[in-house]
Amino acid sequence: MPRPLVVTIHIAALQHNLSVAARHAGNAKVWAVVKAAAYGHGLRNALRGFATADGLALIEPENAVLLREAGWRGPILLLEGFFDPADLATVVRHDLNPAIHCEAQLRMLELAVRERGISGPLDVHLKLNSGMNRLGFTPEQFRAAYARLRALPCVRGITLMTHLANADAPDNPVLPMARQVACFEQSGSGLDAARTLANSAADLLHPELSADWVRPGIMLYGGSPSAQSAAEFGLEPAMTLRSELIGVQNIGPGDAVGYGSRFVATKPMCIGVVACGYADGYPRQAPDGTPVIVDGVRCALIGRVSMDMLTVDLSPVPQARVGSAVTLWGRGLPIDEVARAAGTIGYELMCAIAPRVHMVDDPQPF
Repeated sequence: MPRPLVVTIHIAALQHNLSVAARHAGNAKVWAVVKAAAYGHGLRNALRGFATADGLALIEPENAVLLREAGWRGPILLLEGFFDPADLATVVRHDLNPAIHCEAQLRMLELAVRERGISGPLDVHLKLNSGMNRLGFTPEQFRAAYARLRALPCVRGITLMTHLANADAPDNPVLPMARQVACFEQSGSGLDAARTLANSAADLLHPELSADWVRPGIMLYGGSPSAQSAAEFGLEPAMTLRSELIGVQNIGPGDAVGYGSRFVATKPMCIGVVACGYADGYPRQAPDGTPVIVDGVRCALIGRVSMDMLTVDLSPVPQARVGSAVTLWGRGLPIDEVARAAGTIGYELMCAIAPRVHMVDDPQPF
């Protein structure tokens, strides 16, 4: 008997959201970002949903190999590049496009050409640190790194890349988006290379930054990269987490619910127990009032989320009983709304879905 907790992946929503990204990108090509098992949606589901993407981008080299083994023949971008000289054989064998973001990687590639005879051909992404200060060559190092890559006979093509920290808030006083864009344009001025800098927020809000490739991530899965709702951008939720009530309790004034007795009733109440907890990926920090839908009616979480269960106030839905349908997020309840209530972001909820949660795909139109 399976536990009544299921995450459904809506393939048609993935396809639709990709079309939204492509429409905003204009003539630019689209890297569909599928890192972290396609933001928790599953690589095979992503392959079906993003079959028309121009390329797939991710972090994990082993998952890039899985994409090839599953039949993807288009470009694959390794957003963090390779991590060890031995990875280069895999990169060449499976025709992967690695990012080159630091001196250590560049030296690994040069040594592999010199000592191991790596002959390519390789298409690489040269990353600029334009102010976010995670990965990338500094502007002072960038052009020299480009020249060294051009000097390698195994390198077929170079794309210049950076990542925007505040495309959703371009007037950020610490790092305005315009400063990063200017840094990128100045650092790459005159270099014969394609360019990519637009993430989901830039694709949706700043189409003038589409350049040659865009790299949408969260928007492909129906989450919003900004304060605007996903629905306002015409995006559809690609993941719905559903469960059922597995218990009902009637409590009176002064009775407490859950660990730590965080919630204490002030009146007679009917409480529903839902088969879903933090071991399934639901945020333990979710406070009282976090929205949950029971039998199509919006209710509120009460009490502390435990490992396998959470509890809801059934006052708005007195007809609810054991077996009543529960939606934790997805169709009918935006994941971003749940995430905001829990003090986090939709990305984290998507990626946190645990392996024990049964995943099914829904190929039907929404």
